[in-house]
Amino acid sequence: MGRGAVGSSWASFRNEWAGAARTPASVCSPWPWERRMSSAALRRHLLRLPARRRLLCASSSSSPPSAPDHGCHGSAATEAGVVELNPPRGTRDFPPEEMRLRTWLFDHFREVSRLMAFEEVDFPVLESEALFVRKAGEEITEQLYSFEDKGGRRVALRPEITPSLARLVIRRGTSAPLPLKWFTIGQCWRYERMTRGRRREHYQWNMDVFGVPGVRAEAELLQAIVLLFERLGVASSDVGIRLSSRKVLQVVLDMYSVPQHLFTKVCVIVDKLGKMSRDEIEKELVSTGLPCEAVQGIIDVLSLKSLSELEQVLGSGAAEAVADLKKLFSFAEQYGYADWICFDASVVRGLAYYTGIVFEAFDRQGELRAICGGGRYDRLLSTFGSEDVPACGFGFGDAVIVELLKEKGLLPHLSPQIDDIVFPLDDELQGPASCVASSLRKNGRSVDLVQDKRLKWVFKHAERVNASRLVLVGKSEWERGMVRVKILSTKEEFEVKAGELQ
Repeated sequence: MGRGAVGSSWASFRNEWAGAARTPASVCSPWPWERRMSSAALRRHLLRLPARRRLLCASSSSSPPSAPDHGCHGSAATEAGVVELNPPRGTRDFPPEEMRLRTWLFDHFREVSRLMAFEEVDFPVLESEALFVRKAGEEITEQLYSFEDKGGRRVALRPEITPSLARLVIRRGTSAPLPLKWFTIGQCWRYERMTRGRRREHYQWNMDVFGVPGVRAEAELLQAIVLLFERLGVASSDVGIRLSSRKVLQVVLDMYSVPQHLFTKVCVIVDKLGKMSRDEIEKELVSTGLPCEAVQGIIDVLSLKSLSELEQVLGSGAAEAVADLKKLFSFAEQYGYADWICFDASVVRGLAYYTGIVFEAFDRQGELRAICGGGRYDRLLSTFGSEDVPACGFGFGDAVIVELLKEKGLLPHLSPQIDDIVFPLDDELQGPASCVASSLRKNGRSVDLVQDKRLKWVFKHAERVNASRLVLVGKSEWERGMVRVKILSTKEEFEVKAGELQ
């Protein structure tokens, strides 16, 4: 074996295996990037490299522009000519251990969608700015990452997914028979103030139904949310789902003869209930031109927590909204998730396009922002110049649910998983080892072909990646058409014909 050969003796292999089991992993790995290094330590390491090997900033010869909020932590790195090692503020890297968790969560998103018979779709992260700019005073329009591209077109990184979905539905036209049941998992971008569970980029699971006018569609979506929570180990004692209807607020505004053009502005403001004080909400409502009597009436109605109270206060005016909600609660009983949901008139959601039932999931301890939210948006397509189709859906971000799972101790510890490590014991056996690895991969096994390493390193590597087997290609064994296999969980060892290794 080159570079510190140990020969092909099986006795040598066993001796090295025993020694490696007592050797710390850090001793086996001379490479600094195979150990955990802080950002500062890595920066110091880079600075010690010859100048030609450094990562140089493209603009190192000129003074850096003023950029107070780009994620830089001081000017030492740029002054030294080394690239800032942290991602832009509000964004994330996904090293292998984080990527395993993300994949685990996304697999649950996809499995629930499959169980609900939804089909997966996707859209570009970069969209036309006009798709998201609405004259409704929504926060989302002020949080766009938007710019003019080299062709003079106004574009934006999508802040949400529903408008992209609507665009695709319009494009497909009558070629897509209704109802449509689509889901996607996509990245969204918003330049907003960061808090726990809130970043400037996040991934979002969306499920949407087009072509179903009744609340059966909402009932299906709510079951999907509950199914996900149950799969993740979250109970109804941990999380609830608040329900209401935009029609409730519309009835209240009609009672006080509030002009229709103020409806969306009022929705945007009252969506901040729980995030701002009541006095602040009232001041914002008054600033829109609402009379104090109307403001008081809105706040009083949005404080209601039961349908019976709502009927007493609004009478027959809220009949349609109450009927929809009662039917949805009845479906919840049939589906078996009634203990997850509750009526809360303060739920209105902050996006302009919602028209009927709205909902959001919350943690019952009240320490996190909304976990997910959605509702009915029957008139969205007409805002893009198309004929309306009844629709509803929800968005479920990755950030808040991960915070909740951390808090509840429900995040799994996910280690790397490799089926086989193939290792030649001599340089001249690298070709045969490659042949063995290729054959195993064609049979569907994940294989790490390791060369130019000491056996001690290979043993520790096998532990790190939780390999199931170690396949050693030794000279004497290969001359007989055999390879040596060790089952790492049981330490069982045996020889097998290379052509019969499965």
